[in-house]
Amino acid sequence: MDSGRTRTGRACRAQTGIKAAPRAAGGGTVTVLRRVSGRKIKLEGFNNLTKTLSFNIYDICYAKSRESQIDYLEYIDGEYNSEKLLTIVEEVTRIIDARLVNVSTQDYDPRGASVTALINEYDHNLPKSEYAGGHAVGHLDKSHITVHTYPEHDAESGIASFRVDVDVSTCGMISPLRALHYLIDSFDSDIVLMDYRVRGFTRDSKGRKIYIDHDIASIQDYIAEDVLSDYQAYDINILSANLFTTRMIKKKLVLDDYLFGPEVDGLGQKERRRVRELLRQEMQEIFECQNY
Repeated sequence: MDSGRTRTGRACRAQTGIKAAPRAAGGGTVTVLRRVSGRKIKLEGFNNLTKTLSFNIYDICYAKSRESQIDYLEYIDGEYNSEKLLTIVEEVTRIIDARLVNVSTQDYDPRGASVTALINEYDHNLPKSEYAGGHAVGHLDKSHITVHTYPEHDAESGIASFRVDVDVSTCGMISPLRALHYLIDSFDSDIVLMDYRVRGFTRDSKGRKIYIDHDIASIQDYIAEDVLSDYQAYDINILSANLFTTRMIKKKLVLDDYLFGPEVDGLGQKERRRVRELLRQEMQEIFECQNY
């Protein structure tokens, strides 16, 4: 069953309903109880389901001269260099209750940055002796976080944009959806395009395949209402494939928040209207992934 809908303003329901039974003496199989579609399921052993949250965040501005356009790119590139991105990745890891295993960072020339982190599930039942230096040394859960930035500008129109691509992919009981609100809040987000997908299967205690281990109707259910109220948002969900897509665009365009550089101080009313329309069109084209 597929669904497409527009919703603005849902209560944040980011609870995943996880209840882990005590670890058996001698390190036996862990049984996890989860509630899905109103019924309880028992998962035995490691949860093989892969949950992947991917999204693009766009920040848009107008800079009249080429010098101001370059200044904007240098400014935004400095604000979100690899060091800043690493602090975001570290906080995401904490929020989803995981542990960093390995991190790679890179600042590109002339602009752009990347952070790639391998993470694994933090098992509170394991003795502290099984963790070293704050990093888990047990099995790797094939989980990762990647963040890439893409500053760019159009010299002719004066539009400059900054795109952030974020992927949080987890196995086990940790869920990337828990970090969604924080990630949106970490960037100046004019447009947010999000996909969430649950792939693969795991088995319950009777050997039956389980293709999703939590209830979800929309990504919007995991975003606080005060954030959603600032955006126009709609969904395209393919429930039969456990694939959920949400697109969000800022409702209000306060022009002064989108102007960069000294040249914009003297814009007349006619020019301000032109720039506003230019910015709105740019945002709408990105939001709908098509040119007008």
